Amino acid sequence: MASGVEELLDMLFEMIDEAKNAPLSSDKCVIERDRALDLIDDIRSQFPMELTEARKMMARRAEMEAESKRKAESIVRSAEERAKQMLASDAVALQAKQRANDMIRQAEERSRALKRSANEYCEDALRRTEEAVAEAFEEIKQSRSRFRAAAAATINNNPGAQPQGGRPIFDADRN
Repeated sequence: MASGVEELLDMLFEMIDEAKNAPLSSDKCVIERDRALDLIDDIRSQFPMELTEARKMMARRAEMEAESKRKAESIVRSAEERAKQMLASDAVALQAKQRANDMIRQAEERSRALKRSANEYCEDALRRTEEAVAEAFEEIKQSRSRFRAAAAATINNNPGAQPQGGRPIFDADRN
């Protein structure tokens, strides 16, 4: 079985591309209906996996955000504890306060940078997934349209004939 939607679409394209021309026609072809339908079913079954991957990326993003928040809070707590310890001495009190504020500021900047980086990563990954799914969906629609046109042409050129395999041609627009 093929590993992904793109590979399945490539197989479907190759099957149509290599199909024999219909008699007396150069732009129409004859394909194995069952094989084409099986490929389309396989493509449909792959979509949930692609969506699962997108969900995993979103969960990973949330985990990264939570981790950055925990790190920032830990740094803030550490800075506050250190500042409290340094306040024990009057001579060092002012220096400790400044250092604690600097550490808090740095922790907050780091937290914002980590959050921004996680958001950009997830946004890019979701955008690429969305584009891949949209492209695959568009290819399926085009393949289906070409398939219907080929099937209709075959029936119109030979109205009394049954398609290969004896199964009637399903046309969602007529049924």
